[in-house]
Amino acid sequence: MSKAIVFFADGTEECEALLVVDLLRRGGVDVTTASAGSAPEIVSSHGIRLHTDAVAANVDASDTDLLVLPGGIPGTPNLEACPAVTQLATSFFRSGKKVAAICAAPSILGHLGLLQGRKATSNVHFRDQLTGAEVLDQEVVVDGNLTTSFGLGGAIPFALELLRQLEGEAAADRVRQAIEYLH
Repeated sequence: MSKAIVFFADGTEECEALLVVDLLRRGGVDVTTASAGSAPEIVSSHGIRLHTDAVAANVDASDTDLLVLPGGIPGTPNLEACPAVTQLATSFFRSGKKVAAICAAPSILGHLGLLQGRKATSNVHFRDQLTGAEVLDQEVVVDGNLTTSFGLGGAIPFALELLRQLEGEAAADRVRQAIEYLH
């Protein structure tokens, strides 16, 4: 069974984060939700209180296959302000492990210098922060171990792509059919 960590912070776009968690779990992925704050509780970008499984500073990612950074404002800057999140993302990325980011969150990877020579996308208002990337105007962009999406409108195909990478085409198709996603 594949393992993933989805990071949450105060101000995270809850739909981007929760759609990924939901669809990965439906597909059989063991997903840990981790708060970038000092406590497992966060308040999302639209004022929804959420309780995560863990705190990022205490999470063991040694056997994790994928890290996911959801967007949202001020969620993205709050994720970026958490050393545990940025250190894990950098370590995963440089070691060739899978890192995914959606909406504003790919800007974190740009600020960390991880997008040099890579293809990526993000919310249109953050594309200038994808330092060194070839920026594509696509719903989901996969470049090796990096997967990015432009925002909430791409959250379902983003999550299904991550599931495909972790559990295979059959698992992604099974979940796509179960949720009656027609694309």
